[in-house]
Amino acid sequence: MVTALIKSLSILTKPIREAQWSNGQSTQTSLVLALQRNLSELRESMSAGEELEEARRLLEEECLLLLLCLARHLNRLVEAFNQIPAAPNPATPEAAPPLPPDVLSVAQQKTLGAVLQFVVTLGLCPYLAPGVGVALGLRSAFGAAVEGAVRHDVAPTGERRLLITANVLLEVSALSSLATPVFTRHLGDIMAALCQLAYRPQRPEGDSTKSIKGLTVEERKTCKEALHSLLGKVYQPIVIKELLVLQGGPKQGSSGSRGGCPGGGGKALSQAPPWLRRLCGQLLSDRLMQPQGVQAVVRAILEGTGGGDSDWRKCDAVAKILAACPQQSLSAECYYSQVCPQVLELLHFKDKLTAQQFQRVATRAALIMVHDRPEFAQRFLLFPLLSPLRCCAQGTGDDLSQDAVEEWELTRCIEDVYKICVVGNNPSEVLLKALADVYSTLFNLFCFTKQNVSHLRTSCQEILLWCLSHSERSASLLLLKRLCGLLGEVGGVRHGFQFSPGSEGGARLTVRELNSDEDDALYEKVSGEQWRVQCLVQLLEEMKDSDLPGEFFLLLLQDLTAVAAEQDEVEQEVNTSSMTLLELEQHLLGRAGGHGQRLALLQALAIMCEGLPHTQLLCKPTQVVGFIASMLQRACVSLERGTDSPVESQTLSMGIGLVATLLSGAAELTADDYSSMTALLPHLEQISQQHQEPVIQELASDLRATIATHGAYRPTTVPKTASQHSTAHSLTQPAGHSSNSLPARPQVPSQSISHPKHTTDPSVTPKVKDFQTAGGILNPGISEALRSKAFSECLLEACDLDVPTRAVALRSLTRSVRDGDEEALRNKEKLLTLFLENLEHEDSFVYLSAIQGLAVLADSFPEQILQRLLGEYQTGATVGPPKRERSLETRLKVGEVLMRACRAMGDLAPHYGRPLIGVFLSGTRDKDSSVRASSLSNLGELCQRLNFSLGPLAQELSTCLTALIKTDREAEVRRAAVHVIALVLRGLSDKTTQVLGDVLSELYRALKGVVRSDPDDVAVLHAQLALEELDDIMRRSIFPQQKLKKKIVVLP
Repeated sequence: MVTALIKSLSILTKPIREAQWSNGQSTQTSLVLALQRNLSELRESMSAGEELEEARRLLEEECLLLLLCLARHLNRLVEAFNQIPAAPNPATPEAAPPLPPDVLSVAQQKTLGAVLQFVVTLGLCPYLAPGVGVALGLRSAFGAAVEGAVRHDVAPTGERRLLITANVLLEVSALSSLATPVFTRHLGDIMAALCQLAYRPQRPEGDSTKSIKGLTVEERKTCKEALHSLLGKVYQPIVIKELLVLQGGPKQGSSGSRGGCPGGGGKALSQAPPWLRRLCGQLLSDRLMQPQGVQAVVRAILEGTGGGDSDWRKCDAVAKILAACPQQSLSAECYYSQVCPQVLELLHFKDKLTAQQFQRVATRAALIMVHDRPEFAQRFLLFPLLSPLRCCAQGTGDDLSQDAVEEWELTRCIEDVYKICVVGNNPSEVLLKALADVYSTLFNLFCFTKQNVSHLRTSCQEILLWCLSHSERSASLLLLKRLCGLLGEVGGVRHGFQFSPGSEGGARLTVRELNSDEDDALYEKVSGEQWRVQCLVQLLEEMKDSDLPGEFFLLLLQDLTAVAAEQDEVEQEVNTSSMTLLELEQHLLGRAGGHGQRLALLQALAIMCEGLPHTQLLCKPTQVVGFIASMLQRACVSLERGTDSPVESQTLSMGIGLVATLLSGAAELTADDYSSMTALLPHLEQISQQHQEPVIQELASDLRATIATHGAYRPTTVPKTASQHSTAHSLTQPAGHSSNSLPARPQVPSQSISHPKHTTDPSVTPKVKDFQTAGGILNPGISEALRSKAFSECLLEACDLDVPTRAVALRSLTRSVRDGDEEALRNKEKLLTLFLENLEHEDSFVYLSAIQGLAVLADSFPEQILQRLLGEYQTGATVGPPKRERSLETRLKVGEVLMRACRAMGDLAPHYGRPLIGVFLSGTRDKDSSVRASSLSNLGELCQRLNFSLGPLAQELSTCLTALIKTDREAEVRRAAVHVIALVLRGLSDKTTQVLGDVLSELYRALKGVVRSDPDDVAVLHAQLALEELDDIMRRSIFPQQKLKKKIVVLP
């Protein structure tokens, strides 16, 4: 029976012979003749010889009838098969069980697929309204011919035929073996038919007189139920894809209509009618708000993308869809309460590609919700996200064992926060406030991971640093004070609990074992507080490019000054005879708390001074001045109290010595530096009036006068005091750093030499320089003086108007830096300014010498010099004050310096080359073609030395180079881009296939395109050389050289 039905279906779907296409007949005529022939053959085989009135309609009816017969017959066979118990298999137990009767062979499945295509093409698609589903004309030229051959003026009506076909297909799909070919190929057409039958308005828009004979209410209701049943049992991402297709394309002209595109290939979707767009929007909203609906939407849009270049745009678009509440939703609160938990679930996938895409969507959606709808995001997103950390700090019951947080909860919480905050990197006030509430808990967890081996350590550290760096400065300082215990109890973990190691390398919250020994409990408490401060200092040590450590250090110094001022009031005896017991207890507790605060402050200062270098504590001139002001303020407090202790005397000596060192010419002070030093004037005036020693009074008065006149009046006592102060090694580190960290003017060489009146005592300068470098230990000698004199003469000659004299002086200074001369290395900032100024000289002998000097400086001090050169090259303006624009020639000369520095890096290129790559890539988008070519040249020199470090940047580099080769109009830029590819291939050599494996084909196609179509001969030559290099690499990779070796083994 099944075989006969399949055979009849194959007769009906027999394809048109090629001879009939070549008779000169039209497509529609050939189609009708073929259908009549197939139907005649079927009638002959079934011994029914009546004539055909309408071949297409009869063929459709026969196909539907045979499909129904096949489905019902298979259904009966399956029911009988399930009712009869399976007979024992006489073969071995490993033999396969008998197949059910509804399993079709490959040939039968092929025939069934052809029949379904006939049924959908002839009985369903032609009767869809314009704009409903994908028209046949948009699919193929044959579909357009079928669409033109259909007649809509014969009985039964189009909607009736559509209903019959849809019902048959739904009945056929009820059987599992037949549902797969129906839904995998024709789900969209069936959904379109059901939408039209159930929801299409009975009267067309603009026509209120002529009625259409439609379906009955019961039939429409049945179609609605069938549609919702179909949407509920099919894989949801496929349903969402089909609904998006049914929504149609954007608004456009008549070219997108069904009748206007007979070719069908590559045409855009036509615009759907308004009722269908509203229906699809409602259905999509229902899919989204279902359980696992967010995941289904994301899969529907992102499945099969493969993580290409446009993948992030799709992820961003999906995130915006998820973050926006649809109009069909009952309320915004209902929508976000269902969607936010599903967004968080997207962060927990393990598959690599899926996890990357889902994480990007979830992170972006969460950040958009926090920014656009903070009230709902805080309730339904941030609160569940941070709930494990909140549970660590807040108890919820009497039974402590029930409130412990499991390891997987803490691990998932930390990973989710890291992905949203650090990876997403879009700070907002709501997000930072939510993190501030659990910051103490997070910091306690970080302190625990520092004591153990845990995979959570890096994530916790990155989250803490991200929160500190993006919060307002006042909030960050307040947070640091709370973590140091200066604002009371640190908190973070509720009483009676502690973090314990987890079984998978994480952490969990467990009940703390009570310690009965008071001494042990006290020691544990004190050591824990000290460990927290040490962890905080280690955290601040990671913030190398931030001013926060220095500002926090100055804030602690100000608190220390306030503690010194309040010490007398604290030590005054209070009359406790008139106090009640409660008042006496509060007084004693307050006094003990004050002592604890002061001890915590001193502990924090001590650990910061021990753990952080002075280059990080005082990295700005204003911070150095603030440090000096805090010391002078403490000295003023001691003068007001009338006390004189060794500590206070050393504090005053340090403060005055540092001020004298700054004003003695150790560094060139700018107007901004003098402005920041005006904060010292009140303290110096108080010292000059209240100190007992006349020498100190005179010195404070002289320092005050020097600061007030911005160095115009500088008595001899100032440099003498600075030279004497340099002998104390314990007081030199902050001053030495402050003098080195003060920015120098661009005219440092000319001013420091042509105006000797600023340094009254000629013996001061070498001593100050010894103080800066040797830790304050003087080492005067004839050789040191001679070297200093020779260096000063070179600086003077480097500013000479005579070109040969200036060039020779520049080369001498370059040689001094290369040989490691101490005087030259101490004055690297002056040399940097001098070389940069000489880049603008018009004579090539001078500016080439300056280029060589800058290259040697960059090789000796790569971190400081390269940063300055990159700023000059990227912005085209000076970095230090005063700001002024550099000429294009000077900018290109700086590029030449960077290229020489890249060549000199050698094996250190992967370490220092990362910031250079970003600047060079951004330079390829400069409006000037010379700068673009220079950036590409530097990029090639750097990339050929990166080796395996180039792997993460391969995609970005390939996209940049191919875009420039294809789109840039300047020939020199295209030459440079092709030359970069050649340099990279030459540098990687045999490692090319490992490093550039993902982009190698793209680079090859770009080079072949240049050889074939680029009009510039030089670019073509570069491309041919690069292709030859690539050819050699691939030959060595595919056909490695055979080496004949003799191996001699000495037997024992």
